[in-house]
Amino acid sequence: MAQVTLPSGINIEFDTRGNAANPTLLWIMGFTAQMTAWSEEFLDLFVDAGFHVVRFDNRDCGLSHKHDGVTVDTAKVTMEAMMGDTVTVEVPYTLHDMAADAIGVLDHLGIEKAHVIGASMGGMIAQTVAINHPHRVHSLTSIMSVPGDLAYGSPTPEAMAALLAEPSSDRAAYIEGAATWAVWCSKKYFDLAEAKERAAREFDRSFYPEGAHRQLAAIYASGDRSEALRQLNVPTLVIHGRDDTLLTPSGGERTAELVPGSTFMFVADMGHDVPKPLWPLFVDSISSHARRAHK
Repeated sequence: MAQVTLPSGINIEFDTRGNAANPTLLWIMGFTAQMTAWSEEFLDLFVDAGFHVVRFDNRDCGLSHKHDGVTVDTAKVTMEAMMGDTVTVEVPYTLHDMAADAIGVLDHLGIEKAHVIGASMGGMIAQTVAINHPHRVHSLTSIMSVPGDLAYGSPTPEAMAALLAEPSSDRAAYIEGAATWAVWCSKKYFDLAEAKERAAREFDRSFYPEGAHRQLAAIYASGDRSEALRQLNVPTLVIHGRDDTLLTPSGGERTAELVPGSTFMFVADMGHDVPKPLWPLFVDSISSHARRAHK
């Protein structure tokens, strides 16, 4: 793993896998999720398929820049967005800034164009990368994400409550809390022992609940991408789970409707996660999409 200081002054933690001469897949994780949520075992399957892989921690998460002590009225940002009003609250950053972070990582590595893949909030960032920097994107894959129109993809109350619950700062309690992830994970494949192992790794690497408020504000302050997605001219694959309760399926369906010529993959037995039994499906579909776009 390595770190780069971008021209903006933001430090971004990243790592790479595979041959840099091969086509690059840039993987962007979601809300409060560290880059290690893209497991090495999963990404190595793409390396084996002939790709160069890059992943990074979003700001306010993992080992990247933390906006320590910067306050934001997230409740007011959320309320204004949900009322359909222009967000008037000042926020430390938006998804546009987070997309610029992703481009900064590519710049540092000397990568002119990449296949950009994002999950959940990472899908929102990936969409924003494709909208703002289309000349840097070979293809876009938006996984379990939404276009920013709050009429689509709304979470169930149970999933939203679990997501926004304040995590325990006690390591043992945090690990036990992984049981609550079952509310949004794939029902057929949820493995509590595996979830607890991941929670332990996350806690030990970087426990930073403060960043969640600013990331959430960035999502809501960034608004609706629908019109920009209608104009997008980037080969796009949209993947969504039929059992997703955190960003419900209409979010993926709407994203695919908006992007001209996009491919929509609606996955049975998939929730708001990428469970190991579905890895072969992901490797095949994303690799095939990237290869078609790279021709």
